[in-house]
Amino acid sequence: MIRSVHSRINVTNSFATRSTTMRCLSSSSSASSSSRPLYRSQDSLPKLPVPTLAETCSTYLESVRPLVDDAAFAKTKLAVNDFLAGKGQELQQRLIQHDASKSTSWLIDWWNSYAYMGYRDPVVVWVNYFFCFVDNKKYLNKPAARAAELITGAWEFRRLVVSEELEPDTARKAPLCSHQYRYLFNSTRIPKIPEDVTRNADPAKNNHIIVMRHNQFYPIDIVVDGRQLSTAEIESQIQKVYKAAGSTKDLAVGAFTTQDRDSWAKIREKLIASAKNKSSLDKIETAAFVVCLDDTKPVSYEQRSHACWVGDGKNRFFDKSFQFIVFDNGVAGFNGEHSMMDATPTSRLCDWVLENLEKGKINHGTTTISSSLPTPKKLEFDLDASLKQEITIAEKKFAELVGKHDLKVTVFDGYGKNLIKKMGCSPDAYAQMAIQLAYYKTYGVSRATYESAQTKKYAYGRTETGRSVSVESVAWVKAMQDPSLSAQAKGELGRKAIASQSGYMAKAVEGKGVDRHLLGLRLLLKPDEPKPTIYTDPSYALSSHWNLSTSQISSEYYNGYGWGEVVADGYGCAYMVNNNVLQFNLVSQKLQNEEMRYNLIEALREMRVVFEATAPPPKAKL
Repeated sequence: MIRSVHSRINVTNSFATRSTTMRCLSSSSSASSSSRPLYRSQDSLPKLPVPTLAETCSTYLESVRPLVDDAAFAKTKLAVNDFLAGKGQELQQRLIQHDASKSTSWLIDWWNSYAYMGYRDPVVVWVNYFFCFVDNKKYLNKPAARAAELITGAWEFRRLVVSEELEPDTARKAPLCSHQYRYLFNSTRIPKIPEDVTRNADPAKNNHIIVMRHNQFYPIDIVVDGRQLSTAEIESQIQKVYKAAGSTKDLAVGAFTTQDRDSWAKIREKLIASAKNKSSLDKIETAAFVVCLDDTKPVSYEQRSHACWVGDGKNRFFDKSFQFIVFDNGVAGFNGEHSMMDATPTSRLCDWVLENLEKGKINHGTTTISSSLPTPKKLEFDLDASLKQEITIAEKKFAELVGKHDLKVTVFDGYGKNLIKKMGCSPDAYAQMAIQLAYYKTYGVSRATYESAQTKKYAYGRTETGRSVSVESVAWVKAMQDPSLSAQAKGELGRKAIASQSGYMAKAVEGKGVDRHLLGLRLLLKPDEPKPTIYTDPSYALSSHWNLSTSQISSEYYNGYGWGEVVADGYGCAYMVNNNVLQFNLVSQKLQNEEMRYNLIEALREMRVVFEATAPPPKAKL
């Protein structure tokens, strides 16, 4: 779930100026020492390390080897050795000095800028991601009630975040960086040229949400006269929105957020020239979050996923940090803007809300509805002929972009995490190998694969690339297609492939993958310095051309999760490894999605045979 930045970066003298905006955003809001749980450990977290040049070069060669032929690899080795013995040493020293000058992270400002805020293509398809929620049967065909309970649950989670009472995320009981939680509520991406900025509004002064219906925006105060509305009262307010919105759809101001960022930035300046428009946008941008009430009734996995991913591009405001989406049949989901947060904080929010609602742990307040609640009033916009034309253009571009894509969902209920663990395998690595085998079955070749590895054990950590293709994985997928080999032999090769994938991910979460380090070194080249051959060697572009962009978020409360591809000839492949089900979301520009879906199921069936054949004996019960 990452933009392909290598081809876009053009380092010039303006870099120092461009990075300042993001440095201010990330550093000025850095968490100070706190005795409250969420940021209690923040100051004690280590900084993201700068890997040694030797270990990065060695790991890089290992990752390139399975992707190229002998002749190409020989050239790559020469380029890497030249880098290691020459210019790389100088760049490494610059990076060490750069790191010493940072109180946060050597990477964070660069990464937020170049991977996200400086990215100029539309956020829809390319950046935003989605979750689909398992149905609450009690609220089928009761969308107002479903929306109200989600709002109440999210408001309680917001209270925990704002009060800093929320316990930090952990990995093996160790606290992780909580910085991204500062962008969860009351946060909006604002289009600017040359790069966007983030607007964070004071949660103490902005206790409202925005509810959208038929492209209309309705602010609803969740706290009125110092009192939080009950779930019943919120439902009553939402019912008023349904009534006020009627059956007529307004011009879709939200469609502006589907435009490329430069176009939207220019449109926004025109828009806010009107005091009325500026006031309406301000209300949207300062809201805690958005709730979209759609008039469709998705049923199938594909229908739900497509609707939560992009919808019709109109009844949305894609720049908000997140939006809940509730459909007329009570189906619900989530859409997240990715620039300042990875999916771990938002998934924790959704999972927490859904779990606590199911278990009856959310205080819904009184069932008595106050008669003095103000009726939600629609935000008004002054739209002249040029702005109306821009809406038409945005809608057309959105339809063309989405129309190039195909989304398929693979649900495999033959087994899941429980059985995979019994077979002695890492569930994540197992799913990764299923993707590798399916791709090989479909295309007869292994290609560069990105897996997101979080680096939040470090202060201001975000992600590193896990490179899933290895010499071992290629040997295994080829063996799986060889009928002359036994299940035992295939299983043994599969376990080597899994070990290799797990080993690379272990490096990546320690901040010792190759992609961020090589990027940082490259960014420190001066304008008049030629690129070292490691960067011009075809293997560099090939090994980071993510034909498969993958990431796992698993929850028993989700039945959908995904995003778009990051290269035109590639797939966005999100997956969930739940207790008894594996689910994959495939998005591409109409590649062989149907074949990939079939081959994922075949791969998982075949894998069970070979991994059960090599499973370790069960542990004796003492």
